[in-house]
Amino acid sequence: MSDSPRLPFLTLIYQQYLANQDSAAFIRKVSHAYTQGTLERLASHGSPDVRRSAVLALGFLGDYEANHAMGRALVDNDRTVRMLAENGIRNLWNRAGTQQQCQQLAIVIRLNTAQQYHQALERATRLIAEAPWFAEAWNQRAVAHFALGEFQESINDCHQALEINPYHFAAASGMGQAYLHLGDHVSALEGFRRAIRLNPNLEGARAQIARLTKII
Repeated sequence: MSDSPRLPFLTLIYQQYLANQDSAAFIRKVSHAYTQGTLERLASHGSPDVRRSAVLALGFLGDYEANHAMGRALVDNDRTVRMLAENGIRNLWNRAGTQQQCQQLAIVIRLNTAQQYHQALERATRLIAEAPWFAEAWNQRAVAHFALGEFQESINDCHQALEINPYHFAAASGMGQAYLHLGDHVSALEGFRRAIRLNPNLEGARAQIARLTKII
């Protein structure tokens, strides 16, 4: 069946969501009408409204298989698409494992947020041993290493996160920050530039690039 007749419906659901902010209704209606594969294709549609609708839906409903489509949306020429992609792709990164592994990751994230970095480091290490392909686990361990002043270890984990997930702009930016603390301005600049190539919305990284290019 052609997707064309459904396009107005997708944008209608999106407009309804903008009006009422009822995410549950948006998720229900989209999931009944569209597969993830169709939403991934629509994320590169010619209409900005369709791309916005599809990217928002993938952020709510998509699994890690949608990472490539969302990664492309990060550099879309429409600012709203880029913003929706930045928010949504982080959700995908947290869904890359089994349900139990995703629950373990959520605990690591909460520990980092609570500044309980030693505990976060320990749990992230256990999760990585079980699921070494889980890029966000490496990134969260990098966050803990960074907070503990273990900058080279943080850089190593950021590298690994990017090896697994080449769209991981947070790992690229984190790597830049860690190199900055080590006084390696050239490598820091490279990290921030990589982050901006992946996600042009990163104003903090852009500011670091402007500063570093003046002092190198």
